[in-house]
Amino acid sequence: MVVKGEESDKILELFLKIGLDERTARNTIANNKVTANLTAVIHEAALANGCDRAIGNFLYTVATKYPANALVHRPKLLEYVVSSKIKTPAQLEAAFSFLSNVASEEFKRNEFEEACGVGVEVSLEELTQTVNEIFEENKAVILERRYRTNVGELFGSIRKKHPWADPKMAKQLVDAKMYELLGERTAADDEKPSKKKEKKEKPAKVEKAVVDETPAQPSEEELNPFSIFPAPEDNIKVHTEVFFSNGSVLRCCNTRERLDNHLKVTGGRVFTRFPPEPNGYLHIGHAKAMFVDFGLAKERGGCCYLRYDDTNPEAEKKEYINHIEEIVQWMGWEPFKITYTSDYFPELYELAVELIRRGHAYVDHQTPEEIKEYREKKMNSPWRDRPIAESLKLFDEMKRGLIEEGKATLRMKQDMQSDNFNMYDLIAYRIKFTPHPHAGDKWCIYPSYDYAHCIVDSLENITHSLCTLEFETRRASYYWLLHVLDLYQPYVWEYSRLNVTNTVMSKRKLNYIVTNKYVDGWDDPRLMTLAGLRRRGVTSTAINSFVRGIGITRSDCSMIRLDRLEYHIREELNKTAPRVLVVLHPLKVVITNLESGSVLDLDAKKWPDARTDDTSAFYKVPFSNVVYIERSDFRMKDSKDYYGLAPGKSALLRYAFPIKCTDVILADDKETVLEIRAEYDASKKSKPKGVLHWVAEPSPGSDPLKIEVRLFDKLFNSENPAELDNWLTDLNPNSKVVVPTAYAVPSLGKAAVGDTFQFERLGYFTVDKDSTAEKLVFNRTVTLKDTYSKVGK
Repeated sequence: MVVKGEESDKILELFLKIGLDERTARNTIANNKVTANLTAVIHEAALANGCDRAIGNFLYTVATKYPANALVHRPKLLEYVVSSKIKTPAQLEAAFSFLSNVASEEFKRNEFEEACGVGVEVSLEELTQTVNEIFEENKAVILERRYRTNVGELFGSIRKKHPWADPKMAKQLVDAKMYELLGERTAADDEKPSKKKEKKEKPAKVEKAVVDETPAQPSEEELNPFSIFPAPEDNIKVHTEVFFSNGSVLRCCNTRERLDNHLKVTGGRVFTRFPPEPNGYLHIGHAKAMFVDFGLAKERGGCCYLRYDDTNPEAEKKEYINHIEEIVQWMGWEPFKITYTSDYFPELYELAVELIRRGHAYVDHQTPEEIKEYREKKMNSPWRDRPIAESLKLFDEMKRGLIEEGKATLRMKQDMQSDNFNMYDLIAYRIKFTPHPHAGDKWCIYPSYDYAHCIVDSLENITHSLCTLEFETRRASYYWLLHVLDLYQPYVWEYSRLNVTNTVMSKRKLNYIVTNKYVDGWDDPRLMTLAGLRRRGVTSTAINSFVRGIGITRSDCSMIRLDRLEYHIREELNKTAPRVLVVLHPLKVVITNLESGSVLDLDAKKWPDARTDDTSAFYKVPFSNVVYIERSDFRMKDSKDYYGLAPGKSALLRYAFPIKCTDVILADDKETVLEIRAEYDASKKSKPKGVLHWVAEPSPGSDPLKIEVRLFDKLFNSENPAELDNWLTDLNPNSKVVVPTAYAVPSLGKAAVGDTFQFERLGYFTVDKDSTAEKLVFNRTVTLKDTYSKVGK
């Protein structure tokens, strides 16, 4: 039952006292299991009156990750945490591993302290010597790869020698040694690597997100985000405990024989999988999943499958399958093998038959409404105890298409009185007379996710089954099913979803606004789909840098501010996008002291630090007696804090000359400015403060290059529209503004689809696929304004 009223307020106060911010505390209260665990941990630690945030973070970790088979020893661990004898994430993870092996047996303090590095202090001198030795061993590689060196591997070597060393100190020493050996970063160090030498992204600094999940102590993930995962040979420990309503407990783990067989097949390598369902386009949350799944395999020299979770033929399309494969490659990941859950339909069917034979499944005739009602009342189905032979016969008839759709399902016989609703006799198979986009029309029964996912993980010898936290309650059913079928059990680890402000991430909501044309398709640049971000001009390296900076956290309900993503986008484009001059809302300026028909070719910089002797860093812009400035850069009334153009005032045309407004031509309404008359200072002796961007007529009476510009903004006004009952009313009506006729310099006419530029003073823009030979179309990727670096760093 969810806590309410006065009780909820008391728990909130308790959580705030240990350093949780209010949003995290409230979201924790919404999770009954974590609330109960965290409350118990706080009282066991005797910290009901509060503690500093560093200790509080450790209490939260204990509440969410402590091994269930060793609860008897939890108070002892908390003694070490409270006294700061265990003070780093590495020590805490080591404690969990040690206690998981000990379980409820006798706790030996000396062995525990040795396993967790209690009291071990690594001096600066020792650490410095180790860093020097590792750099000497890898000197040739570092000199060759320079700042593209895999620093994570260096940290891994340091951790092997000094697992309890201060990671922050180690990072400082490594950074200093890199600088000593290589000197300053050069432009070549920042060039895009080839596909064969993919660049390792530098961890980004963490900002003040909507939920601040930054631990007080330096995180291991800052050095190597994958260091938290165990080796495949360690997969012998208890994964989880399944508590049944009759009081029995199932402790799920691999036998030594089963693990040894697995290791023979894999050679001890890491095997992961990225398992998207092909029922829509991938979004930025999937970018985090790819980073975790593909990244771990790559960091450990292992393999990652791209596996389509295609168990629902009604929602899946070939379009989505093709899109996923393309976007995975664009994101820089290379699958070990592309597989489909449907590839395993024969094996899944045979295992379902075996499940029935072992008495762990039955054919049920309840309707979906009846199943829902019985689950809510925790009641057994009337067909739960039907004879095994009868279920086998009916299941065969389901497979042969002899039973109507909706008239029968195969359900797993689990525990309808369990405290975990994911043990309420989940559906394993249902009837659907729908052709499958990959398997064709061979099958009319399809396995459910809950049945197929864990089995295919086992069949593919996955070592690390990584998923988001909403699947944590499915651990029991995941391991129960593998246990009753005597199959190898992967190591399951859940991490927090990636939620970004001012958008929706739910596939259902995304599908709704796409289908109902609230946006212009799955690749609309306003969406956080990866196709939309790509079309908007966001690079895959910027997305991966953003994801890496967030880390592989377990803090649930975290919401990352949009401006943090935009920061990483600007960091990338500032280095790669050449500058050009574009005017969105042109205002005509006639320069009266420059001869009509006279055109000067001026040099403009593509890059702000362009050297004068580097001709490739410049482009030509025409300057004539008719130029166009932004309408917003002119006012009829001047003021001290205004640096634009006004009657009698001067401003500098960037890369050109100062001009002074001498006259203003108004429309009949005496308010609308039609044209400005000005004089230019050919000597450039005047030094006005204001600098304006501009575009000139390339020849007398000829308009500048006309382009269409689309200005994109936040899709929703609220930070978390998904929480709103009427979320569609929160759509930002100004999320897309089209400027049909902007003026650009002639050199922009050669741009191709996907090319990215910085329009000076306006932002970063990319050429859209809607461009034609007659008119180029540009999407604004991001503005020049950066709130994250000012507030969040």
